[in-house]
Amino acid sequence: MLLKKTKNLNLIGVFMILGVLFSCGKDDGGTPNDDDPPTGFLGELEYVKTFGGSGEDEASAILQTADGSYIVFGSTRSNDGDITDKAGIDADYWLLKLSPEGELVWSKTYGGTEDEKGSRISKTNDGGYLLSGYSASNDGDVSGNEGFHDYWIVKVNSEGAIQWDLNFGFPGSDQAYDAFQTSDGGYFLTGFFDVSACGANLCPGSDLVDGEDPIESKSGLHGVGEYWAIKLNANGTKQWRRYFGGSNNDRSYDALETSDGGFLMVGASESADFDITDDKGSYDYWAVRLTENGDLLWTKSFGGSEIDVGYAVTKSNDGNYILVGDSRSEDKDVSNPLGNADAWAVKFNDSGNLIWQKSFGGDQFESGRSILPISNGEYLVAGSTRSANGDITVNRGQNDAWIYKISEQGELKFQITAGGSGLDFATAAIETPDNKIVAVGNTESNDFDIPSNRGIKDLLLIKIK
Repeated sequence: MLLKKTKNLNLIGVFMILGVLFSCGKDDGGTPNDDDPPTGFLGELEYVKTFGGSGEDEASAILQTADGSYIVFGSTRSNDGDITDKAGIDADYWLLKLSPEGELVWSKTYGGTEDEKGSRISKTNDGGYLLSGYSASNDGDVSGNEGFHDYWIVKVNSEGAIQWDLNFGFPGSDQAYDAFQTSDGGYFLTGFFDVSACGANLCPGSDLVDGEDPIESKSGLHGVGEYWAIKLNANGTKQWRRYFGGSNNDRSYDALETSDGGFLMVGASESADFDITDDKGSYDYWAVRLTENGDLLWTKSFGGSEIDVGYAVTKSNDGNYILVGDSRSEDKDVSNPLGNADAWAVKFNDSGNLIWQKSFGGDQFESGRSILPISNGEYLVAGSTRSANGDITVNRGQNDAWIYKISEQGELKFQITAGGSGLDFATAAIETPDNKIVAVGNTESNDFDIPSNRGIKDLLLIKIK
């Protein structure tokens, strides 16, 4: 109505109307302020690309290099397409270098004749990378195996050439999910190992070094999965290792070094005994705080009566921690459930005290798989969604990759989905120096946002401008 009448207004009236409009624009985000997206960020897809062969290929982590390219780490079962140095169809570690335009620069695989599964990549002080995951091989690139799955840590240079590899394990399934270089030049590894597969004299006690005492003294106390921390020195020699958990399944998926030189391990616990003193339900987010020597300072559970699994943690800008994952609970620590399962973020301090918790998503299933501090004091989360309502505006099919930003207070600041009619997941995301977002994951789609599919499952690359 107002615009239709403007032709009948005098010039002064027009200026008054324009002044009101511009005034409203400032309140609605028309001019930059602390809550606005970074300058130049449009929040739109710049490109979506896939990589792989005829098998199952996926990305689990991404870093940006000094020349602006991307290093992507994951796993592949293909021996064709973009994979050119692999003969078998067993799973191997897969490392790719991609240009800023998303073009393949080089591709390398690592492994033996059995399966290897890549989990995380981190930068090292010499310009190389540390690859972590687990292996069932005892040949090829893998220098040893202690039984079934072992932690497998591979150090490569900037061009992906192997410099050394290490394996750690016992008779059962022992899986590393993160490894990084520490402030003293050494390395810290986290994941889990299966105590129940150990017989007498085969595994060490949780608070003892190798050879001092068999696991026999701990039998019955711990179960099928334990948080397993290993500290190495700069030469890769083991300094100590500890495990923590209860009589059920406890798995660490991420860790970081704390400001005092200690460590924080996070993941999920199904236990309600021994090292777990405050369980909330079926599975809980579980945080384990260690000293620099691996001594236990405290543990803390977050969650409700259903299944809650924490996957990634970061230091917050104010000296605390934010842990993300997914929650199916509707009680106890979970105060604002939205759907079948929500992406759930928990902020807590260095004593394990809860500061806030927030759920994100719609009426279906959402998850958060990585979190990273970015510009404007915000945090970038990569995950997935099945919803088309609530916090999610578009869903292309069964499951879409979901990338979103939250504030220091846990407020949703931005979100975008990418996917097709099949299953699509984002597992990690970074912010580039020019304020764009690059995310990786995997896809089984070949329509809508997904330009092509080479096989059963492809590595997914998403760039947001």
